[in-house]
Amino acid sequence: MKHFLLLLTTIVVCSIAVAQSASLHTPQKSIYDFKVKSLTGGTIDFSQYKGKKILIVNTASKCGFTPQYKGLEKLYEDNKDKLVIVGFPSDNFGGQEFQDDTAIHSFCEKNYGVTFPLTTRVDVKGNNITPVYEYLTNKSKNGVLDATISWNFNKFLIDEKGNLLAHFDSKVTPESEEITKYLR
Repeated sequence: MKHFLLLLTTIVVCSIAVAQSASLHTPQKSIYDFKVKSLTGGTIDFSQYKGKKILIVNTASKCGFTPQYKGLEKLYEDNKDKLVIVGFPSDNFGGQEFQDDTAIHSFCEKNYGVTFPLTTRVDVKGNNITPVYEYLTNKSKNGVLDATISWNFNKFLIDEKGNLLAHFDSKVTPESEEITKYLR
């Protein structure tokens, strides 16, 4: 009887531990639960993108990687039926973004013809991190990976069902095989 109780207790404790471990990697939310302010006014509601892949990029207007806007716009135009790109202008790295949302919009439109959605300027790291990036960078929230935003133009790819697929650093260009292989 003692052995049976010991065995039963061990099984119960192990079951609880496994269940808690599994719940640590289950997303608390979905990307579709988020809404953010659009650079042009209004709201970007991620639930409207169900059925499409989403590429989320932290952008900056005065960065060495800023020319990636051109590749992002081409990727967006070429894949509109299955992909949406959402840019999050940020000034977290070396003061490389305008402080005024109107200036950001004007710069992107005039210099790169950007038509994909852009949010108002946000923080993508630190104490004032925007909730979308809190979700994207924490495995405990997204269920997939922890990511460090080390510079402008980091990218996160979300699948058609809202699951985080991958994180790409700044050096991975929009037209790279690392990204385009997911769009075939």
